[in-house]
Amino acid sequence: MKFIQIALVFFLMCSTTNHSQTIPIFKTNQKLIVDGDLSDWETPFSHPFVIHNTFEKASQNTTVSFAWNDENLYIAFRSLDSKIVGSKQKKDFPIFKTDDLVEIFIDPDGDGQNYIEIGVNAFSTNYDMLLKCISAECGGWKTSMAFDIEELETISKITTDGFCTEIKIPFSSLEKIENGNFKKPEIGTKWKGNAFRIDYGSNTEYFSLQPYKSLKFGFHQPNEFAVFEFVE
Repeated sequence: MKFIQIALVFFLMCSTTNHSQTIPIFKTNQKLIVDGDLSDWETPFSHPFVIHNTFEKASQNTTVSFAWNDENLYIAFRSLDSKIVGSKQKKDFPIFKTDDLVEIFIDPDGDGQNYIEIGVNAFSTNYDMLLKCISAECGGWKTSMAFDIEELETISKITTDGFCTEIKIPFSSLEKIENGNFKKPEIGTKWKGNAFRIDYGSNTEYFSLQPYKSLKFGFHQPNEFAVFEFVE
């Protein structure tokens, strides 16, 4: 565990000279149960998210951690929240318009085409979206909520100071996305992606792990996404 913590610090120090951070995704032999209880989570968490387009400190901290094995990608969020907004909704309800939630975007090649967005609120409602295109160069804004990631698991658990969220994404499901370049990762594989949070508390705020310089597409800036590197 100490080695993993040192490695994480090394990755973050190496990435501070560039705008895009390199975020390690550590391979694990641990049997991870997706239940929202992070007391058994061993992989270290990131620095706190910041306002997504100003680099300023967020009013309530959010951190994220990544792990993987040969079958799945695992993501865990810790979100401080003094006033949770939202409710249980049906799957694929547009909770990003109404509810406190966390989100993950993954675009392996960073080309802004055929990448995924997953959002989960504090009450475990989730949506999974395929973003086919976001720019005029590929035909304009095209998304699909009809898209589903097979065997996706998402759970949130409300705590005394906010909520925790766990996500499991099977690689076998991602590989089926046409022209998405979601090849099953190996040690050293690098994907582009980012993690977000929307907080509809007293003042609505938009947080991200990797902030953006550009304001052109809001949260959707694949060319400025962080680098997710799969490591031992």
